[in-house]
Amino acid sequence: MTPPLPPLPPLPDHSVLHADEHLLVLDKPSGMLSVPGRGEDKRDCLSARVQQRWRDALVVHRLDMSTSGIVVLARGLDNQRKLSAAFAERKVHKQYEAVVGGEVHNPMPDNGWNLIDLPLIVDWPNRPRSKVDHEAGKPSQTRWRLHERPADISGTTRLQLEPVTGRSHQLRVHLMSIGHPIVGDELYADAATLALAPRLLLHACALSIAHPASGETLHFTCTCPF
Repeated sequence: MTPPLPPLPPLPDHSVLHADEHLLVLDKPSGMLSVPGRGEDKRDCLSARVQQRWRDALVVHRLDMSTSGIVVLARGLDNQRKLSAAFAERKVHKQYEAVVGGEVHNPMPDNGWNLIDLPLIVDWPNRPRSKVDHEAGKPSQTRWRLHERPADISGTTRLQLEPVTGRSHQLRVHLMSIGHPIVGDELYADAATLALAPRLLLHACALSIAHPASGETLHFTCTCPF
């Protein structure tokens, strides 16, 4: 008989931003998978640690392993269906913070929002990368503007980001495509921009969603760690 797998490390209390009988909101650290990968060495992930504490926790969406910040999980199938539908129907408002290579200037007056509108598709020969493809790509839009707080690294710019759509690696590919890859991005940054930080400087800092039971709009924020 195969011996049972050892328990995973517990979730730190500070990573739980909200918990009730319908949904959970967590702060995922950079370097942790959202869901299990292939192989026993990739079983440790946010969802598995959450399920050790809340057995009925179910995945609704995910963040890239290198991205930190807010992740929502449902409690039970009914809540998972409702929350998944909210994400699919773009009823969830998400905001990210990123530090990108180069000096970025906002062409919009009063630091208004700019739009990157470039269709994306998975780059199958070079998975897990995605790429811009004007013929076969899916419509993909990202809003961006300068962050009120300056970047701490010389030669970089801190941005606020709002994904309108939710394609794989959307923020990372869109910013690379306009000439400003995210600092620390192992997949899309040039060598110099990659070397500026030991992690991807992308953080899911705010999220608003309707509560699956009450319908009340909930707002969550999570301090950027860089």
